[in-house]
Amino acid sequence: MEDIIAGRHAVREALQSGRPLNTIYLAASLQPKAAADIAALARQRRVPVKKVEKSVLDRLAPGAVHQGVIARAAPYAYAALPDILAAVQDGDPFLVLLNEVTDPHNLGAVIRCADAAGAHGVVIPRRRSVAITPAVAKASAGAVEHVPVARVANLARTIDWLKRQGIWVVGADQAARQLVWEAPLDGPLAVVVGGEDKGLGRLVREKCDLLVRLPMAGKINSLNASVAAALVMFEAVRQRSRVQE
Repeated sequence: MEDIIAGRHAVREALQSGRPLNTIYLAASLQPKAAADIAALARQRRVPVKKVEKSVLDRLAPGAVHQGVIARAAPYAYAALPDILAAVQDGDPFLVLLNEVTDPHNLGAVIRCADAAGAHGVVIPRRRSVAITPAVAKASAGAVEHVPVARVANLARTIDWLKRQGIWVVGADQAARQLVWEAPLDGPLAVVVGGEDKGLGRLVREKCDLLVRLPMAGKINSLNASVAAALVMFEAVRQRSRVQE
């Protein structure tokens, strides 16, 4: 089995991250400057490059916005959660846990935000959740190559394990009493965000140390999962930066 990585940014980040790539396909109609940039990186990594008609790329990644660039890659390698924590060298651990997020664009956007916020990793469950797919990689703008993603059998038990490691688990829930900026988010932290339709599951909600909500002044009472995750993550960034000053 191979993964298909579609899009200029996604392929470029895969090359720069050192992910094993088998072949890169460039559309014959691709702008020379963009083609030369990808080809130069591929030569450094000794990855074969083939120029093909756009129709070939369309068949390799049906429905994807590939921008004239596709790579065949080894299957995505999920990280082990203990390894993610062991790799944290500076500061407190900062994780993002997703509870039944099924939209690949949401997962990709969360991974992109996690990279921007300096999170050490993202955790997703094996069941009732989207996996790392070409659509996820594309939506992450290549961040999936830099942010470790762990896939666990049971998110509730994972939360219990994280709490035993001394990590404070905070769930985003619109029914919570406490606003996000009122909560302590400046220590070892795991932010938990629910799926697109149901939010946090009952058991996962009960396992959290604390629930927080975002202020909603409009008629709509919830936010897209990736937007909610980004807002909570960057409030944590604000608090953690303040502590370091």
